Amino acid sequence: MTKTHDTHDDAYWREKLTPEQYHVLRKGGTERPFTGEHLNTHAEGKFTCAACGAQLFSSDTKFESGTGWPSFDQALPGAIEYVKDSSHGMVRTEVRCANCSSHLGHVFDDGPTGTGKRYCINSVCLNHEKDGQ
Repeated sequence: MTKTHDTHDDAYWREKLTPEQYHVLRKGGTERPFTGEHLNTHAEGKFTCAACGAQLFSSDTKFESGTGWPSFDQALPGAIEYVKDSSHGMVRTEVRCANCSSHLGHVFDDGPTGTGKRYCINSVCLNHEKDGQ
């Protein structure tokens, strides 16, 4: 897949995405907790970027964190870019789609599995593709 963040301008993203998707994916916003479509999605498959369609997470890495956003303990290889985020008076690690550079959420080192990671991802940033489709 070609990196789209090098070729598409803001007008493209405004037309392609819903207003909420645009706010989160392209402007680094956050959806309200416990409101996202994929918070309780448990079907086997891949979670893809709502902006460009790149595969980001496998359903077998999803877990219930109780935070109000879909959580994963690892991303698919090469799927994520990591960016230091010093906003809101704290230092966090922002995660972006490696293909289109869209904001997805943040990753924390407090996950309950062997990876120790908790990728806290805005549901509006994701689509789900069931296995076999």
